[in-house]
Amino acid sequence: MNILGLITARGGSKGISNKNIVELNGRPLISYTIDAAKKSKLLERTVLNTDSNEIIKIGIEHQIEVPFVRPSELAEDGTSSVDVILHHIQWMKKNENHIPDAILLL
Repeated sequence: MNILGLITARGGSKGISNKNIVELNGRPLISYTIDAAKKSKLLERTVLNTDSNEIIKIGIEHQIEVPFVRPSELAEDGTSSVDVILHHIQWMKKNENHIPDAILLL
């Protein structure tokens, strides 16, 4: 089974400003999710989906794939995870002619 690990991390956040890049024990918070995904033996592929150049930089530093920058209209407070996932699947189908069997949202 082809399982895609999808890490969604938008740049803006209401509760804690820039929470995905806030450091915890000297590391950006998002790096913990990236590292856990990379250790999984179940995921065929793991990608980072974000609208933030800072988060993209962290993803690349942690050797995670960032296939595209999320459109700003999918990075608003009211944007649902389902909309982000559907957009990602459509992007993969169009640009890679591939759809995973399952998606694990991280």
